[in-house]
Amino acid sequence: MQTTLPVALSAQLAMEKRLDTIANNLANVGTAGFRSEEVKFESVLSRASARTVAFASEGQQYISTRAGALTETGNPLDMAVAGEAFFAIQTPKGTVYTRDGRMQMSDAGELKTVNGESFLDVGGAPILIDPNGGPVHIAHDGMITQAGAQLGAVGLFKMPVGANLSRAGTSGVVPDAPAQPVIDFNEDRVAQGFVEGSNVNPILEMTRLIEVQRVFEQAANMIQTSENSLNDAVTQLGASK
Repeated sequence: MQTTLPVALSAQLAMEKRLDTIANNLANVGTAGFRSEEVKFESVLSRASARTVAFASEGQQYISTRAGALTETGNPLDMAVAGEAFFAIQTPKGTVYTRDGRMQMSDAGELKTVNGESFLDVGGAPILIDPNGGPVHIAHDGMITQAGAQLGAVGLFKMPVGANLSRAGTSGVVPDAPAQPVIDFNEDRVAQGFVEGSNVNPILEMTRLIEVQRVFEQAANMIQTSENSLNDAVTQLGASK
């Protein structure tokens, strides 16, 4: 039984998925708070033939939580997370966690994302400030002060260890287990006047793109060689009769 063809096809399927994730990562290099998507590969052993054959799996996709670079903007309504925590926002589909801390204030004084979704405090409630109350100060623990009065605190949340993250929108994620509010602000804290960029490394992704394209082409060549070999064998056997 020929095993070259199915092995090469499994490699092409795996590389196709990797190409899709790399393309999406590169498309979001300039997206604030974007988390890159990675693929974890492993070999799948098959004992369908007389000997063990190792196939490439299609790969398991996961979202990287690696931090992106912080850029100082000087805008008091911009904030970023120094650490591993996330902000919480309210969307039509429920609570979503993001590292994009660019805020804007509604006419009613509610702090919203650039897409109009409400930022939440640690209790899951929208955050309100006075539209006419003057400058806003956001402390490292997320506490919002305006004209000397504390108005609430921006919620910070950490993803549970081992939780799988699914993408929600461009920069949002949703864990498959409840996120935990941050109570220790030594490791995770808010940086006012900063914005976190994408955690995609464009040079590394371009290098990966070239490597994956080469592997895809090698698999295609392997398939063609296998087909040629099979055709030659059939031709020779037919001629020998």
